[in-house]
Amino acid sequence: MQLSVEISKYPLAEDYITPIKGFIEQLNQYPDIKVLTNTMSTQLFGEYDSVMQALQACIKWSFERYGKVVFVVKFIHGDLRP
Repeated sequence: MQLSVEISKYPLAEDYITPIKGFIEQLNQYPDIKVLTNTMSTQLFGEYDSVMQALQACIKWSFERYGKVVFVVKFIHGDLRP
């Protein structure tokens, strides 16, 4: 099953750019998912299990590395790449 995800990260810190870039770099470590970024969000596309495993690992990494962070996520069935 294919999955599309739109995720926005809001670090609760003055330096918010570094945690956002770090999160995107971590997501790009997963060759089985397609990662697209724009000024508003990051979009992920791929097999459901691959996308969810990458998200789980990268969100945990982000919490451990940067502390308090807010994630807003939309999950959509199918591959909705532009």
